[in-house]
Amino acid sequence: MAALKVPGLSIAVFDSGRIVWARGYGVKDQNTGTVVNTATMFQTASISKPVTSVGMFRLVEQGRISLDQDVNAQLQSWAVPNNRFTQVEKVTPRRIVTHMSGFNVHGFLGYRLGDALPTVQQILNGEPPANSPLVRVDTIPGAQESYSGGGFVVLQLLMQEKSGRSFDSLLTDLVLKPAGMAHSTFAQPLPAKLLGRAATGYDDTGVSIPGKYHVYPELAPAGLWSTPSDLARFMLAVGRSYRGESGGLLEQTSARTMLTKVSGGSGQGFGQSGEGNAFRYRHSGGNAGFTCYAVAFAGIGRGMVVMTNSDAGSQLIRELTRTVAREYGWPRMWVRE
Repeated sequence: MAALKVPGLSIAVFDSGRIVWARGYGVKDQNTGTVVNTATMFQTASISKPVTSVGMFRLVEQGRISLDQDVNAQLQSWAVPNNRFTQVEKVTPRRIVTHMSGFNVHGFLGYRLGDALPTVQQILNGEPPANSPLVRVDTIPGAQESYSGGGFVVLQLLMQEKSGRSFDSLLTDLVLKPAGMAHSTFAQPLPAKLLGRAATGYDDTGVSIPGKYHVYPELAPAGLWSTPSDLARFMLAVGRSYRGESGGLLEQTSARTMLTKVSGGSGQGFGQSGEGNAFRYRHSGGNAGFTCYAVAFAGIGRGMVVMTNSDAGSQLIRELTRTVAREYGWPRMWVRE
């Protein structure tokens, strides 16, 4: 941690369907010296995407969203701009969560605390105060995998409209509460009662992010605050759904769909690696000042979550993941996932 200038680190390891241990290391803020503990909240960044995807599949199960229907036939207040790429193939919720929607906008910069925040429609239209480009289709939908946070903002709007609720409230009821994620929230900016538990983000030189961290109104792709233990509970619940065990979040058919690769792409909400006993679902994340990773083996409830308050956390996360896998006798994880 010292060599890589990573101030704070938090880990949760789970095996045989339960959290085996969880622990914090270092400090959540270098100025105050406050230590990281298991209740310290970090930005999950793109790990927000699989959490959002599970919420979307719950709405599919409820009949509120059609997985393979053109989103323009389901949206009310905004429409995907049609162009030469969308003449035949259309954007669908399934294509959004598989990153095969053809959308641009890989990720988002976030906003400083106190800055004016754009609405979802302003983000999608690239209008001030949004600091990201117009979300548009620049590849034929379904043709190839192209990572897009912008597509998940479209999904955010669709989920809000189909439920008639704010995104953070909706995801709390669809995913966070059922999974037992009591120390997690999609509320942006953070509510005052949670400010004392939030880690300060740092760049790869060890300098803090101005204002301590950025605010992300792009909730679906980047807005979740959580802890490794809470994300471990989420990963365990997805695994129980996949195996058809009690205590899951989804019907088994939905979970199996999520963890099935589509032609030319990856899974539907998660990345996937390995085969047989080594088959695992995972996702990494990186917001300004935060890097994190979550992985679980599908056949049994085992895996780990690592979260750091540093842009330089990736190398440390990879080393820790390999070490834990070796220590616990898990299949090797020697790839950059």
